[in-house]
Amino acid sequence: MSRILSVNLAVPEPNTAKAVGVTGINKRPVDGPVPVRAPGPKTTGLGSGLVGDQIFDMAHHGGDDQAAYAYAREDYDWWEAELGRDLPGGIFGENLTTTGVDVNGALIGERWRIGAELLLQVTFARIPCATFQLKMAEPQWIKRFTREARPGAYLRVVEPGEVRAGDQVTVVHRPDHGVSVAEGFRAWTLEPELLPRLLEVPEAPEGVREKVRQRLAG
Repeated sequence: MSRILSVNLAVPEPNTAKAVGVTGINKRPVDGPVPVRAPGPKTTGLGSGLVGDQIFDMAHHGGDDQAAYAYAREDYDWWEAELGRDLPGGIFGENLTTTGVDVNGALIGERWRIGAELLLQVTFARIPCATFQLKMAEPQWIKRFTREARPGAYLRVVEPGEVRAGDQVTVVHRPDHGVSVAEGFRAWTLEPELLPRLLEVPEAPEGVREKVRQRLAG
């Protein structure tokens, strides 16, 4: 069954990778239901869509198009085998650790019903940054993560609700364009020849689409 394995909220820690000096990438599982709502604009809103979560680099993280981040336990298991180390849910900074969900194969604009109330929509792939590199302490981590194209998915809130470990995840809508999270990630990073495909995706964040237009024009 496709379900939420854990719901993870930030435990702040120092961050020497960026000037803000603190990061919420370290997320740990919590008990009980967590309310989820649209956080508003990236720089002036509430940051995360999950009540109780914290985002500090609000210029680059959070906001309506990055209200939540999901990563699949199956991809963690793959990385554990590759790296030879344990990777608990939340270490990649995701709010929702899933099982039985094809997160990277999800289509941009796909909608997930989680539990009885919450409805989320896939927006785009997670792009690795210097904070992620510092957190993982693995040589050439950004390049390695990028090459494997297992980025996990950002989500926006369509209908607010609560989320808890064990909630079922049901795909209730898949758009017709066929562009997956993984394909969008590859287009953005190592395969720019795929960038025009992102302009065929109306559900992609406008900021992503505008940057694609700029890159294609340049």
